[in-house]
Amino acid sequence: MLCLTSTFWLTSTLWIISTAWPLQIAANPVKLDYIVAIVNDDVITRSELDQEIIGITQNLRNHNIPIPPKGTLEHQVLERMISNRLQLQMAERLGLQINEAIVDKAVANIAAQKQLTLIQWRNKLTSEGIDFTEYRERIRQELLIRALRIKAVFNRVRITDQEVALFIQRNQGQIAGREAVRLQHILIAVPDGATPDMVQRSRNKAQQIWKKLQSGADFAQIALTNSDGQKALEGGDLGWMPISQVPTVAAKAAKTLNPGELSEPIRSASGFHIFKIAEVKGGANQVVTQTHARHILIRTNEMVSEQEAKMRLAQLRIRLIGGANFATLARSHSDDTASAIKGGDLGWINPGDTVPAFEEQMATLTENQISKPFSSPLGWHIIQVLERRQLDNTANALKQNAKENLYKRKANEALALWLRRIRDEAYIEIRLTKY
Repeated sequence: MLCLTSTFWLTSTLWIISTAWPLQIAANPVKLDYIVAIVNDDVITRSELDQEIIGITQNLRNHNIPIPPKGTLEHQVLERMISNRLQLQMAERLGLQINEAIVDKAVANIAAQKQLTLIQWRNKLTSEGIDFTEYRERIRQELLIRALRIKAVFNRVRITDQEVALFIQRNQGQIAGREAVRLQHILIAVPDGATPDMVQRSRNKAQQIWKKLQSGADFAQIALTNSDGQKALEGGDLGWMPISQVPTVAAKAAKTLNPGELSEPIRSASGFHIFKIAEVKGGANQVVTQTHARHILIRTNEMVSEQEAKMRLAQLRIRLIGGANFATLARSHSDDTASAIKGGDLGWINPGDTVPAFEEQMATLTENQISKPFSSPLGWHIIQVLERRQLDNTANALKQNAKENLYKRKANEALALWLRRIRDEAYIEIRLTKY
């Protein structure tokens, strides 16, 4: 499970990095710098804040989101910078590091996503006035924050068998119903230890915002100027998520509201939430193609070279085409002992059950066809596809995904609480006027 979830979070991080606004490092006239915030033993300067605002503004324009008033944008950007700075400080205290090879791979992946070579991507950044060294540092910091979250939050999330069973029970009825939603979110935060008056002020503010939205105010603009949520600078857009991964506080709204409709303010430990259903996707049965196949595997080692393994399999293939019995040859020649005793039979194979090289080769074969020798991380193979069938795998897929879906939901909720706690425990001094 940890392996799957770590992959998920790393993948999410690379997507954030690849779509985030590029760091602008173009030369500007020299201005007198000063401190705008103290974060424990660190500081955020005016020039750092201005640089971040330039990038965020550019990103908002790229997505056709109206730019909020200067003071509001400063507030939102500074809050994000403070949060990131706190996380980087904690990562340093824990001794976490991201080596250069990982950063290099992340940069290469971003370039590939943009269908550019690494050199082309670097040249493009340079032509836009972006310092490549600073760009790499930003990516390193993003990866470091992700590593910290995995260690401090995500790896501590636990899912019980009872939770999985309850999840399946509650979600079986959604197979033919609503499958996923795109949510927009506004949070009016209530700090820890808030007095009843403070809670009431937040409640009143949430109600006022809800009334504005009901009257037709633009949700993204209101989120930009008022929300304390993590996605405020994205107009409160939480993106697409399966119903099963919707945060608990939004679950009812996600299942019952129609596109365009708003929830009333919902109270949680974090404050008051307003959700809007931007879009929905209907569910559908998941039909998969299963393949019944058998194979012969020869592993390479100090005694068996790649060339020898390939040659031995080529000779076996000639015998099989000549009429030799596959099961007999598999029992006497295959290094896959688990399948060899069954004549090389692998049973029914679902998509994703095998390594990619094996699955790709298997997909090219017609029934009863025998592949040419090919290699995978396991060694060298020949495969024979015996038959294929279509299987309604909906209920099975729901069961297989239950743990991952529950994990993602719990992890998102735990992250929000953790970010709030580390901020509450830190020494923060804001020196911006009208903050």
